[in-house]
Amino acid sequence: MRKRTNAEDAVAASTGQIKTRKIDGERDVAPASDTSDELPSSQAADDAADADARVDSMYLDTVDRSVLDFDFEQVCSISLSKNNVYACLVCGRYYQGRGKHTHAYFHSINDDHHVFINLSTLRAYILPENYEIHDRSLNDIKAAISPDYTVLSIKHIDTRCEYSRDLAGKRYRAGFVGLNRIKSNDYMNVVIQALAHIQPIRDTLLLMSDLDNQTALVQRLALLVRRVWHPKLLKAHVSPHEFVQEVVNRSKHRFRLDTQCDAFEFLTWLLNTLHLDLGGTRKRASSIIYQTFQGEIGVVSQKLEHARMRSDEDDLILLDTQNPFSEKKQPFLTLSLELPPKPLFNDDEEEGEDNMDNAGRKSSIPQVPFGSLIQRYNGSVSVECQGE
Repeated sequence: MRKRTNAEDAVAASTGQIKTRKIDGERDVAPASDTSDELPSSQAADDAADADARVDSMYLDTVDRSVLDFDFEQVCSISLSKNNVYACLVCGRYYQGRGKHTHAYFHSINDDHHVFINLSTLRAYILPENYEIHDRSLNDIKAAISPDYTVLSIKHIDTRCEYSRDLAGKRYRAGFVGLNRIKSNDYMNVVIQALAHIQPIRDTLLLMSDLDNQTALVQRLALLVRRVWHPKLLKAHVSPHEFVQEVVNRSKHRFRLDTQCDAFEFLTWLLNTLHLDLGGTRKRASSIIYQTFQGEIGVVSQKLEHARMRSDEDDLILLDTQNPFSEKKQPFLTLSLELPPKPLFNDDEEEGEDNMDNAGRKSSIPQVPFGSLIQRYNGSVSVECQGE
């Protein structure tokens, strides 16, 4: 084979046909690379991203949203630990850890379930390989675990009339979903539903940014209200299980899950407890609870021995301005109203429109106008209390 001369090499190099390099004092000739076959850096990056996405989505088809329920207490189903808990997105059970020799690791091997999500950080992993995945298809699950709101998203929350659908296709409206009755916790459910629709309280709980620094009671209530107003629920109902358990612990079993209690007493306890948990003091504007609920009522009191005598027991007690009396203003969070007793017998002929409900049906509960109930605090009604 004839070797190229230096002149031929120079011509070939100038035309880009070959590359020359010097090895140990000799000239070595190598074919020139075709730059048109090289992939651009952006295309190479896209191909790498596509490859990573294929790896990430390898087990995502095994995720079963119908078995997921994040309303219950987030503890490991084996060790009952609350630390570093992961949810298996295939069967819905909770397991602790993701490293070797952890319950989640063994579950992934024994049951061939591979997709897990951390219930605190909301980061998803594939086990037992133990690598993190980033896929937008899991965003609905992350939102179901911990719904997030912004000022813009709740700006028109009261006027939004769109209906949503859960996984089963059931229609519901955000903010008007049912709360599960576990045993006898219906008295708690009515209070939760009422607080969830009081705008200052609701907006504070929805937008609370330092939720991790709050007490467990505030965290449970905020998460419950956020789920009630979430427009993309997996199921069209919410369970207050975690909140009820925290109430039982904080109230030292005064309000129980298996015993029917008075809703007004529970509301009073809850408002005062939330006020203290939110850093409230005796000052009126020290917490959102006092800002929303606290008012003042003027009380004029007089000893019964100085009041005017009544001619009949049914007559009202009247103040005697000639004798000493005292005036003071008392703060309040709630005012109790006395409902009239339910009649033993209903006379069909005397039943009028007052005992008809909104649908025009006959109601067994007497319908009393709110204006007549509030007359107790109009400044002209006397009440006997503690000898005054």
